[in-house]
Parts: sequence; structure tokens; C-alpha cells
Amino acid sequence: MPDAAPFLSSYHRVEEGWIDYNGHMNMGYYTVLFDRCADEAFAEMGFGPDYAAARNLTTFSAEFHIRYLREVKLGDRVYSTFHLLDHDAKRFHSFQELYHEDGWLAATGEGLTLHVDLSGPRVAPMPEDVQARVARMAQAHATLPTPDGVGRRIGISRKG
Repeated sequence: MPDAAPFLSSYHRVEEGWIDYNGHMNMGYYTVLFDRCADEAFAEMGFGPDYAAARNLTTFSAEFHIRYLREVKLGDRVYSTFHLLDHDAKRFHSFQELYHEDGWLAATGEGLTLHVDLSGPRVAPMPEDVQARVARMAQAHATLPTPDGVGRRIGISRKG
């Protein structure tokens, strides 16, 4: 388990097929990038392809909310933070920030992830060893300030 908090992913490059007719990355590929970066954090918690194959357990995304703050373009290199905000035996709440290699914030993503027994499939408690790894990451992240944008809702602000 890394000592640094929040978790930092490796760099990922914006691919050619992800660019839309506006000349920037299409909104759907922000989710792809957040997912690829989260997979690295999930591996630290014990999840991933080997976990699913060996235990017939995995994770499913229940919700994911993205804020698009600045456009990224073809060839840009980005990385993501992963901040584990909360968890229980069956779920965890996380927040990610997608940064351009030059240091500016491109997007944020907030998610609720479920632990799933694939024999159902159904939501199920994590095994104790995995719960311990999740708890260690949560403890490492507990002293971090709450990121800007956590819990935001979508709506049109009206002046009263």
C-alpha cells in the first residue's frame, strides 16, 4: 500500500479515436480515463482481473458523476488522483481528479462502487483481507481535505 495519499495513477495518453468533431476529447472518454486510472488504485485495494478470476468477486460502478473543467486534446498526457472518501463492507465512495501533465485540472469524477459476487450477480460483503486493504487506504486518505466538488448536484442555479 503506497504511503502517499491520495493515490496517483500512471500517465495515460489521449488516443486518436477519442477526439470528436470539436477537436477535443469526447465526453465519454473521460470515463474511460477515470476507469483506467481507478483500476490502478483498485489493484492496491486487491481488486482486478485476478481477484475476479480467483474469487468470483468483483466491483461494479453504481454511479459516476463527471465535471468537465478544461478540454484535453489528442496526444495530451494525463493522470488521475484517487481519493477514497468512505466505505463499508459492500461499497466505497471515491473522488478522482484528472490532471494534464502540465499540472492543470481537466475534470473530476465522483463514484460509488459496489462489491459484487458474480454468482448472482449480487452485492456482497468484501472478504476480510480485502476489507482490511480498503480500510488501510481509507485511513491513509482520512486526513486529506475534502476535494472541491464532492457531492455536487446537477441543476441550474437561479438567482432569487
